[in-house]
Amino acid sequence: MDIQGITLALFASFARKPPVYVDIFNRVSDIRSALLHAKQANKTVALVPTMGALHDGHRSLMQVARDSADVLVASVFVNPTQFNEADDFNNYPRDIEADRTILADSGCDMAFTPTVEEIYPEPDHTTYDFGELETRYEGAFRPGHFKGVAMVVRRLFNIIEPDFAFFGEKDFQQVMVIRQLVRQFKLPVEIVNVPTLRESDGLAMSSRNVRLSAAERNRANAIYKALQLARQLAPSESPEHIRSLAVELLEQNGLQPEYFDIAYPDTLRPIRDFNGAPHAVALVAARLGNVRLIDNLQLF
Repeated sequence: MDIQGITLALFASFARKPPVYVDIFNRVSDIRSALLHAKQANKTVALVPTMGALHDGHRSLMQVARDSADVLVASVFVNPTQFNEADDFNNYPRDIEADRTILADSGCDMAFTPTVEEIYPEPDHTTYDFGELETRYEGAFRPGHFKGVAMVVRRLFNIIEPDFAFFGEKDFQQVMVIRQLVRQFKLPVEIVNVPTLRESDGLAMSSRNVRLSAAERNRANAIYKALQLARQLAPSESPEHIRSLAVELLEQNGLQPEYFDIAYPDTLRPIRDFNGAPHAVALVAARLGNVRLIDNLQLF
């Protein structure tokens, strides 16, 4: 099934699900009390962490989570510790009323919408170690970003105590970091990654897409075209040649690439020669106007 077919099928499944009421909790003590009853009844809990500005990519996450556990909790929290640029944090889209509608329509049982003070009642001085992941790609271009992600995810896990937590594969490196976080602190939660949901032209769904002008939106699908080009050429062409062609395609469409690289998906170490590489993933980050977009695609 093509991208448009997959998207339409997911939309149809969303439409078939009747809207339900969702309980909103702002305080840690309140949601923990509500979850206690579910856990005493031996019900499993799934968590979908979000920063709000929900879209159909989030719907797909919640749909998978809804089918995997007895109780579905979604968090809506724009986490200040994972932003490197004040403008990015200040301009991050926020629409809690629209979010509540999507949460209810997606079958969410509880929504956790805390303040910064509820999440961070005191400074977090924990040492987080993600090794080479902190020095490559998102780690290199957004220093401290993954520590901020780890702080909020670990805090959410401690509050919600989920059996499962669901994350989108668009943030490929972030999912790897969260898996390492779980191993480092021996957290009793299973991490489930869900395939990226795309627009009909291939652009990965993202809350930041709403910040694109109409003209920028028309050029944004060059990111997916570059990833498709990499998939078509690998492994017959060299990784370096593919990178060069992909960057050229992005620049021709008015994007400013921060990186386009091909890596081993289990380590994110760059692939310099396809000989002996069992699998490969292409990763990209590019700016379009004032908006920074990321994406990835498994090549083989």
